[in-house]
Formats: sequence, C-alpha cells, structure tokens
Amino acid sequence: MDRVTFRCLVCRHDWAAQPDLVEPDPDPAAAHHPFRYYGNCPACDEEHQPQAPWERALLKAHQMSTGPKTPAGQANSAANLEGHPTPEEALRTRFNAMKHGLNARVAHYFPAKPDGYAFCSGCEVNRYWCGEQPACVKQTELFMLHSAAFEQKNPKALAKIHGDLHAALVASLQMCLQAVLGDGVVLKVPKVHVDKEGNCVTLTYVDEHGQLRNVMEYSANPAFKPIADLVSRLGLSLSDLGMTIKAQEDEEAQLRGRLGADAKPVEMLQDFSNRMAAALERMPALVEASRKAAAQDPVLLEHEAQTGRSSAK
Repeated sequence: MDRVTFRCLVCRHDWAAQPDLVEPDPDPAAAHHPFRYYGNCPACDEEHQPQAPWERALLKAHQMSTGPKTPAGQANSAANLEGHPTPEEALRTRFNAMKHGLNARVAHYFPAKPDGYAFCSGCEVNRYWCGEQPACVKQTELFMLHSAAFEQKNPKALAKIHGDLHAALVASLQMCLQAVLGDGVVLKVPKVHVDKEGNCVTLTYVDEHGQLRNVMEYSANPAFKPIADLVSRLGLSLSDLGMTIKAQEDEEAQLRGRLGADAKPVEMLQDFSNRMAAALERMPALVEASRKAAAQDPVLLEHEAQTGRSSAK
C-alpha cells in the first residue's frame, strides 16, 4: 500500500501518509494481507507507529467478503433486492446516514473545540481527529437522536438518555441532602442590629453567671426549599413512589384480586339465564298490579271525576 492510516500509541494522533517501514507479517492468520506498515508520528516524533486498527480490519473485511462469484449466485443476489426497500424498511433505514455520514446533515450547533467544553475531560474521542470535525461528535450525536425522536414522534428512543439524566439528578439530590445534614438542619448565627449611625452591632446579653453572650438567631437551612422543589419536580414524594400506607393498602387489594374475603362471588351464565327467565315470568303479574294500584289512586279518581274522562285502557 502506498498510503496508510497510522495511529500513534503515545499521543493517540491519527494521520495518513506513505509508510516509512514495511515488514512481512509473521502471523499465519494474516494471509489476507501479509505486510505490516509503520510510520513516524508527525505530532510527537515517535518512530515506527503501527497502522490504525480499523484500517487493518477493513483489509481483512474486503478480502473475506467477496460476495457470490458464480453467475447463478450473482443472479440470486440481484433478485433479493427486487421490491426493496419496502415502506416499512424505508422508515427504519432513512436514518442510516446518521451512522455512516452519507448525505447526512452537518450540525454546527456545537463547534468542535477539543478540551474546550466541560465534558471534554471524560471524552474518549481522539483530540486531533475531533479538531478536524465541523462539530463536536458527542453533542451532534445527542442532537441527532433528539431530532429523530421528535420527527418520528417516538419518545422511547430517548428512554436511555432520560434514564441517565434522571439517575444523575437523583444522585445530585442525595449529595445535597448529605450536605444539608452535615451543615445542620437548623442554622444558628449571631443576631446583628444596625444602629442609627449605620454600624452593624451584634446583640449581646449577660447570663445568670455574669458572662457576656451573643443573642443567637435560629433559622431553617435555606437549602431545604430548592431540595423540596427538586423532589416535587422529579416525582420522588412518598405518594408518587407508592410508599404511603394508603398506597400500600391499595396495592395489596389489587394483588389479592378476587381472592379477598370481601370479593363478590362470580355468577355463572346458567344462573344468570335462570334469573332473567324468572323475572320475565313475573312481569305480567307486576304490570297487572301496577294497573290496579293506578286505578285506586285518589288523585287520579278526582281528576277523572272533574274531567268526566277515564284514563283506564
């Protein structure tokens, strides 16, 4: 190969250049490409740095993945592409460009600044390669994930990201609580008064032993309110977590289902049919009793006497 991509093992710099040293590969498993390439790093002047592992793997992939060679095999491979992609497959593959970069949008919202962001200290991306990109790789990936989720109207795509964010917020909340408990739930500070001349004077008094003491002012730790607001926003109250007595009783009642002592017995279909048939048999008698009761109604009899008409049918 006349041009090889190298990676420095000392400074992690990647560069492409003509190899400075070519040696036979003694590994018998390297039959796909029996040469090893080395180059001198232009960033730190370290000599004989190896070929980038990913390019070495591509050499093997290109040699081993040749596809069908016979005319029949090539015809079958071409026939497999007929009718594809289907509309469902197109929905799944339309975001492939986000992975390999082909025809992908270029995000300029977070310009590449190696070690310029607060999160760069824990980033594993090569700094030299990052500086050559139009935007920060990690932030662009996060941006594109949110863009795809909103375009597809699929919030499940962000479940892992939101899960990590919620876990970080809960961990921060725990640290805040530990700090409050360490400083004290109730803060005690000397009470200060401003006199007429504008000077701050600490209020004091003499106790029963004749010693001068400061007048102390007690107040709740001011960090309690933001912690309570954070708890309510995260939905971490006892009722939200199902830790109250009422929530436990409701959950136990649901788990018991129909096995509880107060559960009503299930009526069989045959018993229901018999009950409906008996009700229908009693219906004529009930109608006749209703007519007799209406005929003896004094208000109705008085109305018939005044109008001279009978309402009986």
